[in-house]
Amino acid sequence: MKQATLIFIIVATILANLNVITFADTQLPTPPKVTADSAVLMDATTGQILYSKNMDAAYPPASTTKMMTALLTLENCKLDDVVTIGNDFTQQNYKLLDGNSISIKDGEQITVKDLLHAMIMFSANDAAVALAVHISGSVPAFAALMNKRAAELGCTSSHFANPNGLYDPNHKVSGKDMALILRELLKHPEFSQIATTIHYTLSPTNKTDAADTIKERSLYNEDKMIYKNRPEYYEGIVGGKTGYTIQSLFSYVACANRNNHTLIVTLIHNPEKDYYDEAKSLFDYGFMNYDLVKLYSKGQKVSSYSPKKGVSIPLTASEDVYYELPKGSTEKPQVSIDKKNIPISALKKGKEVLNATLTFNNQKLETFGLICGTTYVPNTIKSSSINYNIIILIIALILIGVVLFFITNFRKRKKLKGIY
Repeated sequence: MKQATLIFIIVATILANLNVITFADTQLPTPPKVTADSAVLMDATTGQILYSKNMDAAYPPASTTKMMTALLTLENCKLDDVVTIGNDFTQQNYKLLDGNSISIKDGEQITVKDLLHAMIMFSANDAAVALAVHISGSVPAFAALMNKRAAELGCTSSHFANPNGLYDPNHKVSGKDMALILRELLKHPEFSQIATTIHYTLSPTNKTDAADTIKERSLYNEDKMIYKNRPEYYEGIVGGKTGYTIQSLFSYVACANRNNHTLIVTLIHNPEKDYYDEAKSLFDYGFMNYDLVKLYSKGQKVSSYSPKKGVSIPLTASEDVYYELPKGSTEKPQVSIDKKNIPISALKKGKEVLNATLTFNNQKLETFGLICGTTYVPNTIKSSSINYNIIILIIALILIGVVLFFITNFRKRKKLKGIY
């Protein structure tokens, strides 16, 4: 009995230290451990989740909240727009102006570009509030917009209460939801340009006095991953954002790109300030173990549609379609196509008529459109057949007429010869 127990312990120990997980036809190393309470490693192109830990559990995200504020700003404003700060700005919003600040003054006029740099690089809380009020008129109205946009992006576990992440018991975000927000934000190149800027000086404003001119509002980026001379630096970093309050603990979100392969890491509610190391470990795990594979090119035939027997209309991909594949694996995702009738009037070349969805490794990936490859004209084949038959009939009648003509003439000639 003792020997059996000893053998069981030895076998269990060996299995526990194999450090591999099975992925159908290949094996992957065990992902690195993270201390954040909610974490995700996501492919930015496909939305595929390569690693997760309590990904739907929502926690206070601190200043990583500003990623949603940045997204809404880039969707609703131009960089050269001028934000006019209300004369009661500091009084009405004083509870949300703690922490990092660029000391915005009542009545000041600042560009959206400067406010974005201050918010993303320096994590200025007053800059975030100024943008929120500029876009929606008030912080509560902007919070409603944040929640509306989050729902549109597929976020299911989060609720926003302010634009900068200062602690509020009703302000929570999950690792997966933050990854979805960051994925959308990456569609705006201005984000990466700002997030990877090391030093920036705010332009003088209408409230800049002589003392301010001497001491410029100069900003340095708080994300240490972008500094090449620091140990935290990560090659290919596209941008990131740190966050911390006493109640919210530490959070960090970031994106990195290598060889047109972009990954997103979110680490929410971390009791330890080791998020740079954890982010780098997750990025390494993703880049070393996964490949981004193109399944279809834009315009490539995916399927076909038959409006009637004997007719086949090609359906092509509306965009390039990718999926993440573990290195060494030969698996392919499943493609499911909407099963519905397409109105004849919609079967026009270049028109999107159906949707297709990728499913891979039991994970539903994004949906893409299917474009009609040719225009279907009803009765085209039937009409051409009728015309062809009519032509044959006419030719046959002509031939019959010619034959009858010759026969009639031939008989007449014979009769004439008989008379003479």
